Amino acid sequence: MRLSDFHYELPADRIAQYPPARRGDSRLLVLDGPTGRTEDRHFQDLPDYLRPGDLLVFNDTRVIPARLHGVKDSGGRAEVLIERLLGPTRALAQVRASKPTRPGRQIRVGEGSLRVIDRQGALYELELEAGDLPSFLDRHGHVPLPPYILRTDEPADRERYQTVYAARPGAVAAPTAGLHFDQAMLDRLAAQGVRFGRVTLHVGAGTFQPVRSDRLDEHVMHAEQVEVGEEVCALAADTRRGGGRIVAVGTTAVRSLETAAADGALRPYRGDTRLFIRPGYRFRSLDLLLTNFHLPESTLLMLVCAFAGFEPVMAAYRHAIHAGYRFFSYGDAMLIGPGVAR
Repeated sequence: MRLSDFHYELPADRIAQYPPARRGDSRLLVLDGPTGRTEDRHFQDLPDYLRPGDLLVFNDTRVIPARLHGVKDSGGRAEVLIERLLGPTRALAQVRASKPTRPGRQIRVGEGSLRVIDRQGALYELELEAGDLPSFLDRHGHVPLPPYILRTDEPADRERYQTVYAARPGAVAAPTAGLHFDQAMLDRLAAQGVRFGRVTLHVGAGTFQPVRSDRLDEHVMHAEQVEVGEEVCALAADTRRGGGRIVAVGTTAVRSLETAAADGALRPYRGDTRLFIRPGYRFRSLDLLLTNFHLPESTLLMLVCAFAGFEPVMAAYRHAIHAGYRFFSYGDAMLIGPGVAR
């Protein structure tokens, strides 16, 4: 397949610029991949589709306030977007300025200074001259809202562009399928006998980078840090033995599980992943997928098509546009899998 196969036209007013008033107020489009059947529901109906013994796998990464506005020592303005924390004082980052910066130069942000150590491809290695980066980002950083949200971040985004179970700082984009869950929903599901597991994938800014080649085989995925621990592997194995289903909450949970199951069995894994899932891929670790609606021609849309089938997914997207669903990070959700739509 080619990149152009994954194009669709989306009216601008379908792109959610703000989250719903309350978590869980979003809509839920249910798609049965094998049949293409769909149901228009609400996220509060999710428990209707889950059974005791099912396992929800969440990505527990925490979004950091990764966007900084500063001034270079030459006087020009610079915008820094942290891509990956390398330690207490160092990070890899995108630096946007009128002219490229060079090693040894400084970028002033508030009372602090970031020194350019080196350049690694499109990214720069930066070092904070004094203090630690997490505290510095808390004081001066902005929520790194995606480029299709056409507004500056607001105080409420610090809480809403974050899952309620976020625990491990390091992401510069939210695992957005998890934004729909509030504690009340988690409690309902637990009372129903649904179990929870956690993986960590620190989502990088590369998730918003376009695929630049129409030949998918030529695309190289950006690297992201992943950790799949022994506990979630044991839960998944126990779920399989008990006849339950493994439900990945978001494409990042899918890529985490599939990276850890690359040799056919789910095992603990810690490291980077560049896994590019597209139609033709054989899944090893999940039965259902809960996800948001994704950008045209994006690797995330390709992953969803790989899981549920190209034609059913693209038809469901056309239905969602016609039915007024809200798209992308602050938008509505889909539940996808065999046998879910009745």
